[in-house]
Amino acid sequence: MLEILKDSLLVIGRIFTILPLLLAVTIFMGKRSIGELPIFDFLIILTLGSVVGADIADPKIEHIHTLVAILAIGLLQRLAANVKISKRKIGRLMTFEPTIVIQDGKLLKKNLKRIRYSIDNILQLLREKDIFDVSEVETAIIESSGNISVLKKPAKRFATLESIGMLQSTSPISLPVIMDGKLYPKVLEDVNVSTAWLFQQLTKQGISQLDDVFFASINKNHQLQISLKKEQNIKVPKLYH
Repeated sequence: MLEILKDSLLVIGRIFTILPLLLAVTIFMGKRSIGELPIFDFLIILTLGSVVGADIADPKIEHIHTLVAILAIGLLQRLAANVKISKRKIGRLMTFEPTIVIQDGKLLKKNLKRIRYSIDNILQLLREKDIFDVSEVETAIIESSGNISVLKKPAKRFATLESIGMLQSTSPISLPVIMDGKLYPKVLEDVNVSTAWLFQQLTKQGISQLDDVFFASINKNHQLQISLKKEQNIKVPKLYH
């Protein structure tokens, strides 16, 4: 019983000594480490958590070793951050590259496949940006942090109150009707159009079979937005990071 009490007091003492040190080291590492969390910073935080967790949970671990490990990890992260700032080539190797996933309202299948994002992932990220219609997007970029940055088409951007005195009206919600060549007839029912109408619209755009379509959406105004699996005439700008 006495041994259990001793170990419990030791764990409590470690919590009160480790957490202030961890706070100080995190502040030293910088705001970026707890904000965007690029891949290297994510690994640093993960390692810190493992070291601290092991120290608190196991009284047999030498406390001084944990303190040294925390300080060393903090210094390593600070050094890596300075290297990324001064040596851009090395910095690019230590993180994911930003990737354009939508250009001119078209989903880019090749880029999505490369970063292993699904259509559903992109649609969810857009909704979190209050965008419910892919056709509104001029350019969408998945950043190195995994977040999405969106530039709307000029006609879909909000005007300032100073320029027109009011905000532009929003577009109707667009629903996915074809995803990776698969048709969702229930969506057509919801917007009161037939499958024959859809195929007629596809034919007008030179699309002969569903399998050529990577993504298509439709709104209640029967506006159809289509992204092909092999887009031919999209100029994707080059990103520099």
